[in-house]
Amino acid sequence: MSKREQGFTLIELMIVVAIIAIIASIAIPNLLSARLNANESAAIATLKNISSAQSQCQASGVIDVNGNGAGEYGFFGELSGRTAVRNSTQSISPPVLSTAFGNVAAARVNRSGYVFQMFLPDTNAQGIEEDATGGDPDNGQGVDAGQAETLWACYAWPQVFGNSGKRTFFVNQSGDVLSTNGAAVAYSESTANRPIFSAAFLGTGTIAMSAGVAANTLASDTNRWTVVN
Repeated sequence: MSKREQGFTLIELMIVVAIIAIIASIAIPNLLSARLNANESAAIATLKNISSAQSQCQASGVIDVNGNGAGEYGFFGELSGRTAVRNSTQSISPPVLSTAFGNVAAARVNRSGYVFQMFLPDTNAQGIEEDATGGDPDNGQGVDAGQAETLWACYAWPQVFGNSGKRTFFVNQSGDVLSTNGAAVAYSESTANRPIFSAAFLGTGTIAMSAGVAANTLASDTNRWTVVN
């Protein structure tokens, strides 16, 4: 019987398995890293789109609860046309944000491995999250119309830290996207460790949305937040 008819020897099989293991040990981490980078890049781009949508919403005056002619910022449910705008039965049509952001659950939206949450101000400029299924949580009674003409904030953090992403991102009316690697506090939806509305702001104690953001410095959550270029 020839060697070819006998098949592979044990040593040959072991060599093949070893080569496959070496290739996998190199390729798999690179694939995971590529996925993390793709998710983070998508989160940054999404926050920039959200910022543009908020600017369009405010400039159009489609939300004007106090009737003073100055438009107000909106929640995901409102921006996506999923819910009626505050103090009205009308929705934004056409919507200024992707209708995918109308899929709000527990006041948050999941997209490409990241969780997004919007905050609008009350009379003391404290952040209010939207209704569990989208839109205004209390029919215009909690969000302050005057404050909402100038203030809003949105966070994006990984669904699973280290798996779907590592960095947490923030944007508000300034339009600058900030990020933190979570060296002090790592945010992840899987551990229920989520950023509160004031996480990226400066100061301690009771922090208002009108406070400065922690651009390239430590924030109230003790993380260092830096501007994404």
